Amino acid sequence: MNQDTQKRLKRLPPECYRGLAWVHWILTIEGRRVGWLDARFLYKFRELLTHVSFRDQIACPIFCLMPDHMHLLWCGLAEGADQRIAMKRLRKDTNDCLKRIGYELQFQPFDHVLREDERELSMLETVMEYIARNPERKGLVPIDGFASYPYTGCLIPGYPQMRLFQPKGWGEVWRTIAFLKRNQCFRVPDPKRLTSKS
Repeated sequence: MNQDTQKRLKRLPPECYRGLAWVHWILTIEGRRVGWLDARFLYKFRELLTHVSFRDQIACPIFCLMPDHMHLLWCGLAEGADQRIAMKRLRKDTNDCLKRIGYELQFQPFDHVLREDERELSMLETVMEYIARNPERKGLVPIDGFASYPYTGCLIPGYPQMRLFQPKGWGEVWRTIAFLKRNQCFRVPDPKRLTSKS
C-alpha cells in the first residue's frame, strides 16, 4: 500500500458514531477489483453482520453489495452502541474472508453520519432508496428493478424473516427498530452480577 492510499479520511468526533447515531458506510474493494461477489460471500457476509449487529447493538436497515464496493446504513440501538468499533470488527472479519480469495478492502471506509434533519423518516427513506437503486445506476438491473437485485438486504438482529421490498414496506422495519430501541433488548441485567452484589 502506498502513502497516498493510507492517508486517513477525516472523521467526525467519536461521539458522533455512538448511541443512536445513523451512519451510511461505504466499503470499497482495493483497486475496485471485481469477481469476489457471489451467493456464498453474501451468506458469509450476513453471518458476520449478524454477529457484529448483536455484539455492538446496531441494526442495518439496508445493505447493498455492489461488484466493487458495499453500502451499509447502520443505526445504533442503545446508548452503548459505538459504530466505529463495530465497523472495525466487521472490516477485520470481512477482510479475513476476502483475503482467502485474493481480495481485500481499501485501507479505510467512507462514512456519512446523518445529521438530525437527515434522520427524519422521509429523509431516511430517501437514503435507503439511494442505496437500493445503486444497481440500477450501474446497469445491473433495469430501471425500477432494484428489488430484484440479489445482493441487497436488511439485517435487524433477532428478525431473520425481515425482508425489504415486501407489501408491508418500510413500516415494518421502522416499527421493529423502534421496538428494539424502546426495550433496549441488549441490556438485560446479568443474573450472575445481580447475585454477586447481594
